[in-house]
Amino acid sequence: MNSVIIAVFVMLILSLLRVNVVLSLIIGGLVGGLTGGLGIERTIEVFTNGLGGSAEVALSYALLGGFAIAISQTGLPNLLVELIINKVGKEGDSRKKVLSKTLIVLAILIMACFSQNVIPIHIAFIPVLIPPLLKVMNELMIDRRLIASVLTFGLVTPYMLIPAGFGAIFHQLLADNMTSSGLTVNVADIPAAMILPSLGMVVGLVIAIFISYRKPRQYEQKEDAIVQKSEYSKVGIVFSFIAIIVALIIQITLDSMIIGAVAGIIVVYLSGAVKLKESDQLLTDGMKMMAFIGFVMLAAFGFGDVLKETGDVALLVEDVAAVIGNNQALGAILMLLVGLLVTIGIGSSFSTIPIITTIFVPLCLELGFSPMATIALVGASAAIGDAGSPASDSTLGPTAGLNADGQHNHIWDTCVPTFIHYNIPVILFGWLAAMIL
Repeated sequence: MNSVIIAVFVMLILSLLRVNVVLSLIIGGLVGGLTGGLGIERTIEVFTNGLGGSAEVALSYALLGGFAIAISQTGLPNLLVELIINKVGKEGDSRKKVLSKTLIVLAILIMACFSQNVIPIHIAFIPVLIPPLLKVMNELMIDRRLIASVLTFGLVTPYMLIPAGFGAIFHQLLADNMTSSGLTVNVADIPAAMILPSLGMVVGLVIAIFISYRKPRQYEQKEDAIVQKSEYSKVGIVFSFIAIIVALIIQITLDSMIIGAVAGIIVVYLSGAVKLKESDQLLTDGMKMMAFIGFVMLAAFGFGDVLKETGDVALLVEDVAAVIGNNQALGAILMLLVGLLVTIGIGSSFSTIPIITTIFVPLCLELGFSPMATIALVGASAAIGDAGSPASDSTLGPTAGLNADGQHNHIWDTCVPTFIHYNIPVILFGWLAAMIL
């Protein structure tokens, strides 16, 4: 059996059995390397070398955690919580509570969507926004699996459909790789082709909100674990907003989350909200909050490099092409499933594009798919799996925020819900797009 399939399934099964994701990725990588013929020494070498590819990402997320804790010391999260609690209404006022729940879900959805296109900060907003809201969510008994689904929707769907921010990068990468693989693609045509696959994401979100997670869910109120308690003042609130704006501007201007987070922390220091003698412990606590993401990303890069080194990713795609023959319907569904497998293993839809286009584009042309159908099929095959992958920052980000008090499991509360609600509909709608476009 193909080593990629074996490695990904080993990683997923171990994760579902609640084995730590980092350990699951390491074991999966070792199994993939050995079954792919690399041998133990070469597998370890490739895996170790691959760790360096995510060092910048890991440090970025650690500093964002420190920045989030620094912001909490200004009192902004406390003010935010107080304002929202005042809007929740008294106990028994069900109408106000339903309205408050709706407003919180809507606000998180808008912020998540904006983080991809309007203000391209990706998951950087999560450690600042979500932990302070956990107290309110607990009061309203909001199921955190719903919030995880909302966040992942906002982190994935906009770049699939909208050619701005991260969407512009995704669309350009898709167009360039498809063009180099034999099909000249106009970037302007990609949004129209991706409407149906994106609609699959919308269907999944609607099901999550109105069916799967509409019932209340009880959580223990752990205030000290959620928000660092501190009194707020007008000066502190002003400086916190200045810090967020400065961090945002520098991150976008210099394209560096690291420098942006450091700049934001410095502004908070200048406000006096964080004393120098307390700063070391506070920043350490913040880094711990986001350390999980950093370690998973490190292991994911090593895992992905091992899979690529075996050569079995390309072999998998070629084997699928050989099975398809001239059957368009079968070809479409198998290409989507291969895209799902590759993206879940690597954890990045952006990295999946160069891997699958070299085979998928010629195959689509041979099967007689139209250019628009080919764009939809390749684009959906690349994006599918970003939701639900244990190694994707689109699932790691929501978990880091929602698990601030230790009551949200990465696999069962984020990955499994997002896999079910998004990957299945995208497969169906991606297949439909390939058939009718």
